[in-house]
Amino acid sequence: MDAPLTDDKIAFKLEVFEGPLELLLHLLKKNKVSILDIPIVKITGQFIQYLVDCKKFDIELSSDFLVMASELLMIKSKMLLPKPEEEKEDPRQDLVDRLLQYERMKKLSQFLKENEFSTRYNYFKEPEYIESKPADYSGQMFDLDILISAFLDIADKAERKTPPPKSAFKAIVPHEIVPVEGRVKYIREKLKIGKKVKFEKLFSGIESRPVLVATFLALLEMIKGQFIIAETVNNNIFITKLKDGEYEHEPQVRFDN
Repeated sequence: MDAPLTDDKIAFKLEVFEGPLELLLHLLKKNKVSILDIPIVKITGQFIQYLVDCKKFDIELSSDFLVMASELLMIKSKMLLPKPEEEKEDPRQDLVDRLLQYERMKKLSQFLKENEFSTRYNYFKEPEYIESKPADYSGQMFDLDILISAFLDIADKAERKTPPPKSAFKAIVPHEIVPVEGRVKYIREKLKIGKKVKFEKLFSGIESRPVLVATFLALLEMIKGQFIIAETVNNNIFITKLKDGEYEHEPQVRFDN
């Protein structure tokens, strides 16, 4: 419809619309009014005028247009009649909601139509999984004297804090046997793969000298088996777990208290 609209008639070059909602949107646009505030009297008159003109031109109309015409007349009559006090709902609200939804779908349809072939010259390839090689620490060197010195400092501090054991006052001196295997499990629980932990943290809270020694031996065995690595960062020794695996050597530490 190219010609301007009047209040009573629609002066136009007759067009065929896909449905009644499309015709309503067209009328609202031509009248420059908002969907949220439909001038129902004017729009109803123009809608019915379109149906009359279609009949003159022998254009077939679907029943949807007739249903919408009756709905518009119903809304018009409700708005002309005085409203009961308890009735606050706008009779146009359902129609407004449908028009808004239809307008959104129309815009989306237009967008998809315009972009239907926008990627026809683009080719996509699924990403390939590239397995990264694990870090090789086989050539890693660490000064064992530094590790032993750090352990002796920890053992010395623990010994000074520990009160004399009750066994020191007994005639028979018992022996404490600490399996290194258990200390390996302890270290593994403290470490996750790739996680760095300060050397001192692994001995935190341990007061028994045999347990301290067994823990240190377990560390040495795990370094030897490349389960963990020791490295110095800013004068601090860090232990990093490299992998999980079976632990073969299971010595025991036996001390006389």
